[in-house]
Amino acid sequence: MHCYRSALLRFAEDGSAVYDEDGLLVTAPDAAGVQRVVAAGPWNVLGRQYAEGVPVTHWPGRIIAPGFVDLHIHYPQTDVIGSPAGGLLPWLETYTFPHEARFADPQHAAAVARFFLDELARNGVTSALVFGTSHPCAVDALMQEAGARRLRLIAGKVLQDRHSPDGVRDDTEQGLLDTEALIERWHGRGRLGYAITPRFAPTSTPRQLAGAGEIAARHPDVWIQSHVAENLDEIRWARELFPDSRSYLGIYDDFGLLRHRAIYAHCIHVDDADRALMRERGAAAAVSPTSNLFLGSGFFDYASADRVGMAYGLASDVGGGTSFSPFRTMLAAYCVGREGQTKPGISLTPEQLWWQHTAGAARALGLAGTVGNLQPGCEADFVVLNPAATPLLARRTRAATSVAELLFAMIVLGDDRLVERTFIA
Repeated sequence: MHCYRSALLRFAEDGSAVYDEDGLLVTAPDAAGVQRVVAAGPWNVLGRQYAEGVPVTHWPGRIIAPGFVDLHIHYPQTDVIGSPAGGLLPWLETYTFPHEARFADPQHAAAVARFFLDELARNGVTSALVFGTSHPCAVDALMQEAGARRLRLIAGKVLQDRHSPDGVRDDTEQGLLDTEALIERWHGRGRLGYAITPRFAPTSTPRQLAGAGEIAARHPDVWIQSHVAENLDEIRWARELFPDSRSYLGIYDDFGLLRHRAIYAHCIHVDDADRALMRERGAAAAVSPTSNLFLGSGFFDYASADRVGMAYGLASDVGGGTSFSPFRTMLAAYCVGREGQTKPGISLTPEQLWWQHTAGAARALGLAGTVGNLQPGCEADFVVLNPAATPLLARRTRAATSVAELLFAMIVLGDDRLVERTFIA
């Protein structure tokens, strides 16, 4: 058993923040050796029950918080971050595809995987849904490294058998066979999971999408991930290629790729019928505000998503996204909520923003009660935050008069320096 004393942040079932200025987090290993939360709450309530005779790690002036969950990120685009382009499609052609072609080399893939996972940990991200490339060896490299670190990580080989250059385009049938083989090799191994991963509908033939849907039907516990309705030019292209589908999102539904554990990045230019379809199928949106702002794609409509009841969570979308830091992502989401709505802007609360990148993202993945929170039974992925990590942050957080002010100050002023330690399971 391990006991950690500090200020403690976690979330109730309704998404509200629970904060103890002097808290205790108690963890112990389960039968598989994964540390899980046994108890979390005020020190003056739990200390006598759990801490007598047990060494207590004490972090005065620090905050223990759930590890962040990133709902959508591209590990092969680590070296593409910060590349200028006129929009999504030119950015893919100029930067993304040439960089991803290099992942046919297993040594290159392994080197980037190590750096990528180091960067996630440095920024306090303890779970992620990750795009690989079209090369099976790139997924193997990432999974092997993540498994060695005992991460809760879900990833998949990209399927893209058309409208893609040599080096990243895969063969229709071989790509499906590789997907099946990777599921057998990695899904459910330790804390790893597999995601069936069409890049986006325009770069897959109907046969490949149909095959992906057939694999999904055979493996109902794997995840599905792709992109939808990010960019207006992309939407026009998708509608031209699939004229019989009701909408861009409807393409995926037509091929059996919209269901529980399906995460679709962006979902910007969707209508209420699409949102209702997401709700009915149990799918969720990965909201990627820094990427959407950087590429000029548009704004996620929070108000309409909430009105219809569509699930969502936050994502960095590196390398279209501009930072690995969850604080930068939450701040961008706040700005999108204020500015990018069909009706007068909403003001997302600090608790809502933080929940979207932790327990809310875990719920979108179908992993509520497993990651993204520090309630009893959760896997013990957590971060230790230093609210005095920079002079300005220290000055502002000292003046906070409520939990909301404290959280918002860290969202606005925080970056990787705020994350002092990251604990995995």
